[in-house]
Amino acid sequence: MKDYIPIQCALHDSYELACMRNLIDLVIWQDSEGHTLRQKLRYQTIDIRNGEEFLIAVDEHGTQQRIRLDMIQSQPPGS
Repeated sequence: MKDYIPIQCALHDSYELACMRNLIDLVIWQDSEGHTLRQKLRYQTIDIRNGEEFLIAVDEHGTQQRIRLDMIQSQPPGS
């Protein structure tokens, strides 16, 4: 996977707000193998590990997704 590229502060704030509101929205992102994925997810929290930021979200079946923020192609709800 490519090196992490920090996202803009305003975009980060939009993800945090979506998590605080527990919003559900279509998320489009690229996985570590380069495949584009699209799934309706409930935003839960933002996690930071080794200087990389991740969206933690769950799908309709309760399966947790951990998505690196710079790999998300869709806009967060309300942005």
